[in-house]
Amino acid sequence: MKHYGPEEIPLWGFILIGMILITQSSVLFLKAKKRGKVPWLWGIVGLIQFPVPSIVFFILTKTAWRKNL
Repeated sequence: MKHYGPEEIPLWGFILIGMILITQSSVLFLKAKKRGKVPWLWGIVGLIQFPVPSIVFFILTKTAWRKNL
């Protein structure tokens, strides 16, 4: 398996990665704002990597942040 460095990734690859991260960040921001759970923090965390912040947010919304506890 060949590993690629940043100098070998084409321009469209960087654009695709940027679009994925911005989309994830925006969705996390809007969902956190709807729930009142520090939306700016989730927006920033969503820009760092993919898909771990989305998975963590999903787990928290299904377990720790439930209103019927």
